Amino acid sequence: MSRDKVLRGLGLAMGYACVAIGLFHVLLGNAAIPGEGSAGPTIDSLGRFFGAVFAGYGLGWLWAARQSPIPATAVRWLAGVFLLGAVGRVLSLAVHGWPHWFQVVLAVVELVLAPVLLLLADAGERAEAEQRAARVRDADA
Repeated sequence: MSRDKVLRGLGLAMGYACVAIGLFHVLLGNAAIPGEGSAGPTIDSLGRFFGAVFAGYGLGWLWAARQSPIPATAVRWLAGVFLLGAVGRVLSLAVHGWPHWFQVVLAVVELVLAPVLLLLADAGERAEAEQRAARVRDADA
């Protein structure tokens, strides 16, 4: 499978997952956070707000993954935000200790997937450039 198809697949998967997770948090509030069902109205409000923001982040991924070629700048920004979220989890771990095990799994996924997305960021644009160069070569032949 080509790198641009991997990028498109990951971008679409990120988009749909983030929209679904975000809406899950908007609809369920505290109940969507493992172990925090009774965190109170302030955290519930905050969680639902950030759920909406996360759903919007997912829409950004869906927009980017549907472009042809996929814009490398958009992928870099989106992956950078994802990596920043992972850094936030690591900071929380350092300050407050180990969270629920599922949050640790999410941090690992974020710390692994963000660099992969950054490495693949220009795959769509490179594939497009290679196709253009091949068309020029074919036309000259």
